[in-house]
Amino acid sequence: MRYYLGVDLGGTTTKMGLFQTDGTLIEKWEIPTRRRQEVDVVLPDIASALQEKIKERQIGKECVEGVGIGVPAAVDKEGYVKRADNLNWNDKHVRRELEDLTGWKVKVGNDANVAALGEMWKGGGVGYDNLVMITLGTGVGCGIIVNGQILTGAHGGSGELGHMFVEHNETLSCDCGKTGCLEQYASATGIVRLTKRYLEKHEEETVLDIHTVTAKDVFDAVKAGDAVAMKIAEQFGAYLGHALSRVGVILDPEVFVIGGGVSKAGEILLKYIQKYYIEKVFWPSKDTKFTLAKLGNDAGIYGAVKMLL
Repeated sequence: MRYYLGVDLGGTTTKMGLFQTDGTLIEKWEIPTRRRQEVDVVLPDIASALQEKIKERQIGKECVEGVGIGVPAAVDKEGYVKRADNLNWNDKHVRRELEDLTGWKVKVGNDANVAALGEMWKGGGVGYDNLVMITLGTGVGCGIIVNGQILTGAHGGSGELGHMFVEHNETLSCDCGKTGCLEQYASATGIVRLTKRYLEKHEEETVLDIHTVTAKDVFDAVKAGDAVAMKIAEQFGAYLGHALSRVGVILDPEVFVIGGGVSKAGEILLKYIQKYYIEKVFWPSKDTKFTLAKLGNDAGIYGAVKMLL
């Protein structure tokens, strides 16, 4: 029996999976990401956890075909990361270092791209070779698959949809330092921002509380027919749908896969996005499908293994 190891490196936890070569997930587990240490221990911790699992499973080291890893940063084709702020990394040769630590072949990709690959392989994008996955969480992530392959770009920065400029009138800065970025309106935190701004200017009856509102609250209220929540959902849909219409003009994907915590709102979310996508997209791409991601937090480990396959 031969095996692959998939790793999804996050700022708080690192998810791992042991797979058979046919894509069957045998076991998944996670470890804390110790990223605020005096000495960088992130990759050594990962290497140790993988090796311990192989030993625990009584699998010979030679039976492991390789390790795939998704990291929250731009990654070039050689597995090099110039900068990853939330990991305190600069000039990090991830592939080389992890290969030295484990003795196994390693492939590295941006986490959003890797998750998109996972959804194409085993999730909401099954049956499609050209897809764009949008992850709506604290920020807005994006992974692009063209003809079955991850699109990385010349500098590893392809798919940074969250930092597409969409709003001229914004005065507050995004985490990237710019203003008017998509994730200021279409992420979970962005939806909360839209809601608070609306409630500050209007005195309409609503179940939404300006002090405690969450993105989940907004879409729960939409399902209950709350008029204010529906107006917020329209704003969200306009920002994201119009942004995706620009993506459609450039990439013409077969399907947009929507994932991340906000996607737990379900099919109603797609209604608002697709409405504004169709409103602006060039006609050849108007029939692009929209679907929800299916792998949840496992998309990264599946995609990491698919890179190796």
